[in-house]
Amino acid sequence: MDVLFLIGRILFVLLFFGSAMGHFTQTDSMAGYAESRGVRPARPAVLITGAQIVVGALLVLFGIWMDVGFILLVIFLLSTAFLIHSFWRDSGETRFNEQIQFMKDLALAGASLALLAAVWMLGDDLGLTITGPLFNP
Repeated sequence: MDVLFLIGRILFVLLFFGSAMGHFTQTDSMAGYAESRGVRPARPAVLITGAQIVVGALLVLFGIWMDVGFILLVIFLLSTAFLIHSFWRDSGETRFNEQIQFMKDLALAGASLALLAAVWMLGDDLGLTITGPLFNP
């Protein structure tokens, strides 16, 4: 089971590393898009959220305080869903595309919360990690 959980963590964070790469290599275009969706100041927000998802994904990948990593990812996903992909403000094809991204972000936030619960329930019994969770609710 430990290997399966590790493989799942690796596959899960790949999406976030790809997204972070976009935050750092396409900062201006992402900032322009964020600004068009009402986020200001957009450029610092893109850079900060890029760093947030890199840190969160690295913590999950390496099994270092995975609870903190999942919390960082949930915060990113929910804020992006509601601030950037607010499809209810749009119409036509834009509305459809934003709704898909909104639902994707909600689904990933749900998965992150479920994994966070697993990390908290299993605690130090999780294998193939460097540390246990930082918080123990």
